[in-house]
Amino acid sequence: MIWARSAGKIRYFEGDIRKVDPKAFGFFKVEIIAPSAIKHPIIQTKLNTGNGIRTVSTLGTWNDIIFSEEMDNAIKYGYKFNILNGYLFEKANIFKDYIDILYEIKENSNRNDPMYLISKLLLNSLYGRQSRGMDYRFDEHVIISEDELIKYVEKDYLINEVINLDNDKSFVSLSKDIESDESKLYNDSNYNISIGIASAVTAYSRIFMSKFKNSKDYNLYYTDTDSIYIDKPLDSKFIGSDLGQFKLENIFKYGIFLAPKVYGGLLPANIDINPPLEITKVKGFKNHVKFNQLKSLLNKNNSLKLEHEKWFRNIEEGNITVKNNCIRRFAPPTENKRKLIYKNNKLIGTKAFIINMGAKRRC
Repeated sequence: MIWARSAGKIRYFEGDIRKVDPKAFGFFKVEIIAPSAIKHPIIQTKLNTGNGIRTVSTLGTWNDIIFSEEMDNAIKYGYKFNILNGYLFEKANIFKDYIDILYEIKENSNRNDPMYLISKLLLNSLYGRQSRGMDYRFDEHVIISEDELIKYVEKDYLINEVINLDNDKSFVSLSKDIESDESKLYNDSNYNISIGIASAVTAYSRIFMSKFKNSKDYNLYYTDTDSIYIDKPLDSKFIGSDLGQFKLENIFKYGIFLAPKVYGGLLPANIDINPPLEITKVKGFKNHVKFNQLKSLLNKNNSLKLEHEKWFRNIEEGNITVKNNCIRRFAPPTENKRKLIYKNNKLIGTKAFIINMGAKRRC
């Protein structure tokens, strides 16, 4: 098991720590002033967009907590920060050897080799555990009698779900009430989490991706956690199989990007084929969605209904039912992340939200 809290002691400060220590490292509460001219903002915050609380990259002025390295990177793009208070951490590269060794095993193993699968799983598990700030409230699942259920309640367990199995037994999902005694969280090594490391990992990822979001060399159409779609070839030094490099997936002749994990394109870009080959991706939808079907969602207020296969799990009966002809409705793009720009009732682009200190938001 990998144990990771933080590197060294954590210290609290008030005021602009950078006036005292120009290299201060940690998490700072700051007033953020975004440059008005930046096309693709690189600092995220929580904002009520009218469709709920969303994580967005926005313009304007607001207060938030930010990783010092991400703050320094944003200054290069014209952002300004007033540091109010925060926490200082000691810097350490704690996972380098672990990542390097597992990555070497993965790269030198055949895809059908168990070592390939094991090394990939360990790499992905480390990323998921640290970068997502895993919830410390672990669920346990037990099959017990009603008498035993009462004992669990008396032991300060939180009962999350009870499924009667009709044989004097029940399938129970439960968790320990850690919040009633916070000392258990910090003294029990089973709770292998670190919010500081989790936040730093995702911040470093955003720092890496920021260099591709506002380049003068090309136009950016879509970006995700680790991918970009642009209108010109990326510099060859960024393409390859090494850590930190991109893999060239496809070259589209035309592309449509409607939402995170919802896009499609026609290819190849340099050959005319009738009908053209197409690639589409719609998160959570197994059946193929045609490119022209996605294209129809560019029209304002248009929607799409498609049939697909869906799996339903029944824990009580211990089976899975597959149902065909399930209907899924695809709505037009929403303003969950950016403001939509229409021309003649057709979506032609997006722009960043603008907020200020008095905007309705949540830190």
